[in-house]
Amino acid sequence: MDGARRDCLRKYPAVTNRPLKIGLSPRFLHNAPPELGFKGKKLQYLEQSIAHWLMTANALVFMIPSIEGGGLLRRGNIRIADYVEALDGLVLQGGADVSPLTYGETPLKPEWNGDRIRDMYEIDLLQEFVSAGKPVLGICRGLQLINVAFGGTLYQDISSQHGDELEHHDPDAFDRHYHSIAFVAGSGLARLYPNLGGARVNSIHHQAVKDLGQDLMVEALSVPDDIVEALRLRGSGYVVGLQWHPEFHDPDDASLLDGTAILTEFLAAARQVCESGGRSPGFFGGSGR
Repeated sequence: MDGARRDCLRKYPAVTNRPLKIGLSPRFLHNAPPELGFKGKKLQYLEQSIAHWLMTANALVFMIPSIEGGGLLRRGNIRIADYVEALDGLVLQGGADVSPLTYGETPLKPEWNGDRIRDMYEIDLLQEFVSAGKPVLGICRGLQLINVAFGGTLYQDISSQHGDELEHHDPDAFDRHYHSIAFVAGSGLARLYPNLGGARVNSIHHQAVKDLGQDLMVEALSVPDDIVEALRLRGSGYVVGLQWHPEFHDPDDASLLDGTAILTEFLAAARQVCESGGRSPGFFGGSGR
């Protein structure tokens, strides 16, 4: 028995029963409104729905703070590796645009500048969790960040760069704006939902995957305009991105995709990593390289 597995079992003898510890990357607010009472201070925060969604599966949720300027490589004696070691998995939540500068482009409009500080922080975080063999789930911006981190690019604005066959963002409807997606045959999502060829999901984004990142494969596309709605890393690691927000779906609305199977798969990957000695044993993921 190796040291990592022995340590896991020593701390948690009934490992299959103890709550998993999931790290959540925060949203950034670089200029807090004065009425919040944080004059001149920067805020890092989470939207409660994503934390509560994870908690429905009895996971403990920990927001992972960053340091100013991006990256979590070191702050005092704390390193990113310390967070990775302490946690079982990572969720990249939604929020501001990914900056075009992060994938080598100039923003076409000032309002599409995005948040490069957050980009660099989350890329460091993602890379460290992947290197440690621990699972990552990206939601909305999180999917886009995964694609960019693996060398892909984005449409800065779907309507102006891809076409407006389907509206992907309605500011007034927000999370009540929906459209249909189709699962790619043979994909992980198709296996998770064997009786569905596709589904109905919310859509709250104006950016999307353009050039697919290295070693990523598409799992779902929007209907009818074929925007990437889900992706997965090939090989033994568990890295999955969803363009929609499963945590915003009303569980009583049977017309929407129930994200429980996705959450269960992600947490099962986290559980398996701990039980196998701290690294993914290769059960989850795509079809292989």
